Amino acid sequence: MTRFAHNGEIQIAFEDLGGAGGDPLLLVMGLGTSRFWWPDGLAAELVGRGFHVVAYDQRDAGESTHLPDRRVGPPIQALLRRGGPAYSVEDLTDDAVAVLDALGWEGAHLFGHSMGGLIAQRIAIHHPKRVLSLATSSAVPSDAKGLGVLRYLRLACLPRFARLHYPETPQGNLELALAVARILAAPGQHIDEHDVREFVDKEAAHQVASFRNQKAQSRQIGAKWHSGSLAQITVPTLVLHGERDPLLRVAAARDIAAAVPGARMRLVPGVGHFLVGDVWATYADELRALADQAHAQPQIEGVTHS
Repeated sequence: MTRFAHNGEIQIAFEDLGGAGGDPLLLVMGLGTSRFWWPDGLAAELVGRGFHVVAYDQRDAGESTHLPDRRVGPPIQALLRRGGPAYSVEDLTDDAVAVLDALGWEGAHLFGHSMGGLIAQRIAIHHPKRVLSLATSSAVPSDAKGLGVLRYLRLACLPRFARLHYPETPQGNLELALAVARILAAPGQHIDEHDVREFVDKEAAHQVASFRNQKAQSRQIGAKWHSGSLAQITVPTLVLHGERDPLLRVAAARDIAAAVPGARMRLVPGVGHFLVGDVWATYADELRALADQAHAQPQIEGVTHS
């Protein structure tokens, strides 16, 4: 069931995925996708490890507020633009905190995937008292800006996204999701309709279709960050990355882990940028160990672990 948090006039859609009474865990999804792209199987693994799991939609995605159209170019151009964006990354971090407030959570463990991992880093920097631990998956480091982000991208992958054109019909939405998943999967990894059907069906039930709004994606990726660095993060941090990620180089994970004091990195063999079922249990185990590490550390003033 969709619930809404409020950051000023912005509505942020979120959903409780189960595990009430467990350790609070907020899932932060990436560019162009809705919360429905978190697999049910992964959520179940996390609930089984003792987490109370909640996922939300970024503004300009899913069922959250979509801002009025502005004249913007493709996402890669928005990354380099210096002009005034529709909002800042600080606004995006405040959206996540609005969800915590709506849930009555003083603090939460964060798990962000892809651009969601970037935003999760910045939540930990901008709202340190609300974060218990930080886990990222297939993310670029927060300290990289503008052209600096490009060094982490496998640019040969990007033209494949530009060529994706499917009709805005139920079958077209399924084919688009399947095409995106195949681009993001590890080379040679078999991806079929079964791997995306649950995401597409959920989105259809909520009248949502990911990857359709290039203007919204451009606003998200073009949002500017004006705050601190990764060196300011003090909570236990885990950096996950697939060794065969076709979109982001392993250097991105290495640089996050090197910049965050005490962070641990794990490269996952055979894994790409798409969260296939083979990694769900592994990722859930890693997040459980990270949360246990956070529990063992001295409590941050103003933050509780339950």
